[in-house]
Amino acid sequence: MAHISDLIATDIDAYLSAHEAKGLLRFITCGSVDDGKSTLIGRLLYESKMVFEDQLAALEADSRRIGTQGGALDFALLVDGLSAEREQGITIDVAYRFFSTDKRKFIVADTPGHEQYTRNMITGASTADVAVILIDARKGVLTQTRRHSFLVSLIGIRKVVLAINKMDLVGYDRAVFDRILEDYKEFAARIGLTEITAIPMSALKGDNILALSPATPWYDGPTLMAHLESVTVADRLEAAPFRMAVQWVNRPNLDFRGFAGLISAGAIRVGDAVRVLPSGRNATIARIVTFDGDLDRAVAGQSVTVTLTEEVDVSRGDILARADAPAAIADQFEATLVWMNDAAMLPGRPYLLKLGAKSVTATITEPKYKINVNTLEHLAAKTLELNEIAVVNLHVDQPLAFDAYQDNADTGGFILVDRITNNTVGAGLIHFALRRSENIHWQALDVGKLQRATQKSQRAGVLWFTGLSGAGKSTIANLVEKKLYARGNHTYALDGDNVRHGLNKDLGFTDADRVENIRRVAEVSRLMVDAGLIVLVSFISPFRAERRLARDLMDQGEFIEIFVDTPLAVAESRDAKGLYAKARRGEIRNFTGIDSVYEVPEAPEIRLDTGALSAEQAADLIIAELRLRGMLYDPGPIDNW
Repeated sequence: MAHISDLIATDIDAYLSAHEAKGLLRFITCGSVDDGKSTLIGRLLYESKMVFEDQLAALEADSRRIGTQGGALDFALLVDGLSAEREQGITIDVAYRFFSTDKRKFIVADTPGHEQYTRNMITGASTADVAVILIDARKGVLTQTRRHSFLVSLIGIRKVVLAINKMDLVGYDRAVFDRILEDYKEFAARIGLTEITAIPMSALKGDNILALSPATPWYDGPTLMAHLESVTVADRLEAAPFRMAVQWVNRPNLDFRGFAGLISAGAIRVGDAVRVLPSGRNATIARIVTFDGDLDRAVAGQSVTVTLTEEVDVSRGDILARADAPAAIADQFEATLVWMNDAAMLPGRPYLLKLGAKSVTATITEPKYKINVNTLEHLAAKTLELNEIAVVNLHVDQPLAFDAYQDNADTGGFILVDRITNNTVGAGLIHFALRRSENIHWQALDVGKLQRATQKSQRAGVLWFTGLSGAGKSTIANLVEKKLYARGNHTYALDGDNVRHGLNKDLGFTDADRVENIRRVAEVSRLMVDAGLIVLVSFISPFRAERRLARDLMDQGEFIEIFVDTPLAVAESRDAKGLYAKARRGEIRNFTGIDSVYEVPEAPEIRLDTGALSAEQAADLIIAELRLRGMLYDPGPIDNW
């Protein structure tokens, strides 16, 4: 629905044409709880005739029943759609609303004020051009005001409307307005917010929303709507170097191969030189194709398909950039990370990183520091909990083309996805590369894994024993190694207890330390497999994500997961080290099976039912499986490479 216009009745085509040509502004409202964010948006919808008659009737009924204005229209109810929001009188989720005026179209996001909904606020702010930060004139600048201003600055919004609301409750006192503005500017300067437009208003009564209020004759600035209609936001993107992430390779026939995507920055013309990243190949724009026909020039915000004069390899997720101003390429970054999941972030755990249309595997180091968003203080941290923000280093498994987030949000902003649940768990903003990938190369070697393993008359691989403490992993692994040794195979055993005496002696038993424990062992296992060995790894390794990390480090068929399936009661009855008894008494924390979870393998290559098999039988079963998989064979001549 759009605002009321005479053209709707007289010339609908002209109206639709004019409406289509309007620019779009996305903005958010944020601030402390009860500052009037939802009321302000409701007022904007109401005044711009964006409320249907049935909605107005429902608003009047709801205002009498659950409103907070003593039966008068409660405009916040137009936005707060969740029943919990209406019952509590607070905003929980992000609510998006559309409205328009003669000059512009708008999408506004009403974001929560509560700290526990920081992730919701970040989500709403991620696509906004302007932030409207509300302050209750009676309360002034509060901790939540500072927190939301910091988040606005963090996400890259530079244009701020300081809406000093509820001026009617302080008698429209100019001194109150001036004092709040000075307090806010002092804080804003510390976080880089300088483009501030302050407006005294009353969202409930409509003062300085659409028209200047006679109650504030001392104010000669714009109304809120006038400012939103006139603020400029797109110039910086259009002036930036050309960037377009390839979302689709369009190949309708043998004679056409185009690359479709949204231009996130800059402009491109037919004949311009571009660089395909991360490959680094240069090419020239042959055509700029749209549904309505070819263009000579396209700019930021347009979705187009381009063709190239040269036959170069371009895939989904690649970035087309201006040849003389390309994006950077790296596989290690410093970034600000906002954690958005109930389960804590665990350093070393692999996550999927999505940047534009590109998906890669990423691991996060221990946070460099956590940010107290209320005070801007830097705090030490080993993990991140829900809604926490930190500066971290992260590593991806292949080079990525990127820009710093402050230069281009589309090529510098990413999300993290849990590889098991596919839930979005974090959002990040890239600062800079920790190293340039093009300066570090794999050294070519004439003797490789195949030759090393063939010399040993075997095929290299990892036997990964997993199960509860006391399940019999080490016992069975020891028997398997003895049998392999007896037949002349070359092996090495990595046992959980033994490794903690050396390589991992600095790690404890928190979830974060368990993840790092397995990450290190997986990397060591990969090196040993490259040496041509059969590696026997005996670790509880309670988390599926880390077992998958280890599997992904190996080539196809090299990783054999062996689930030593022993019921907790049986493992506990063995308890040779007395660990279960200590855990039951609370003397050991984070003990797997008691107060720390063990995630059962979903599809192990080998499952050993220790209730039905002896250790000797289990070892023989594994040897038979290795023969079946071709990992063991009789000595023969080494291939002449």
